[in-house]
Amino acid sequence: MKINGTTIGSVGASDASGKLKPATQSTRKAAASSSGDQVELSSLSARLQEASAALAETPVIDTARVAEIKQAITEGRFQVHPERVADGLIDSVRQMLARQG
Repeated sequence: MKINGTTIGSVGASDASGKLKPATQSTRKAAASSSGDQVELSSLSARLQEASAALAETPVIDTARVAEIKQAITEGRFQVHPERVADGLIDSVRQMLARQG
């Protein structure tokens, strides 16, 4: 950007006392976007979008099924199947690893 023939490399912001602070990465991106060029999201924003997408994929809790299981535990009828628990745990780990890779 040019002001009075002088080129300014980056835009900063002023603090409470009115002194100009050095430009940060976010202020540089905001300055670029105000000229209609390109908007770039920070890594934190990208991670928040990923987390939001993961939450959207989370299944809704079946409260009736939860109540049924609680009742079975209370009455001593609930049986744990270690093979099913292990298989579910392995599947969960595989899904997490697939998301990371």
